[in-house]
Amino acid sequence: MNQMTRRFFGVAGFALLLATSASFAQQQPPTVRIRGQIEKVEGDVLDIKMRNGDMVKVKLVDPARVMALVKASLDEVKVGKFVGVTAMPQADGSQKAVAIQIFLDSQKGVVADRHFPYDWQPGSTMTNAIVDTMVAAVDGPTITVKYKDGEKKVIVPPNTPIVVSAAGDKSELKPGTHMIIHGATKQADGSLTAPAIYIGRDGLVPPM
Repeated sequence: MNQMTRRFFGVAGFALLLATSASFAQQQPPTVRIRGQIEKVEGDVLDIKMRNGDMVKVKLVDPARVMALVKASLDEVKVGKFVGVTAMPQADGSQKAVAIQIFLDSQKGVVADRHFPYDWQPGSTMTNAIVDTMVAAVDGPTITVKYKDGEKKVIVPPNTPIVVSAAGDKSELKPGTHMIIHGATKQADGSLTAPAIYIGRDGLVPPM
């Protein structure tokens, strides 16, 4: 096989790899975020009333991960903690927190550390990152959080809802419980499945 032939097969093989990768990506079903309240539980299938009033059915994929969200305080947001900050971008490039979730240490490396657009409301963001510094201020502390690709300065106004992750159990999946699912997958028949769910414990409404 001469050099030109080898080049031809090399380019053809690379093109085939790209085409296969693109086709695989297109075949991946889209994911959606579901916020609402459990209305009914039948085995692994949940009837959920979303915040806009729509009803959806979600099947939890066995073995589903059930996590709880528990009310916490700003004192628990410490340097070295892995947190998720729901925020609104400010004109100076900082982020104004609207909610903070303190992750478990075991969630580091499982929950991706990154900054990305979020659907809490138009223009909102989510930053999963490690708290690097905290500076007190009259209008609320400013924290710097660092993630793999950068860092963000976050202003935390007074009364910002703060929650902490905790291990949950399927027995907590009851009618009336508020919940959030971050990665429900739409199936070909229009149904939804999910590998994990966060529930608000003791009546808590997940603020994210």
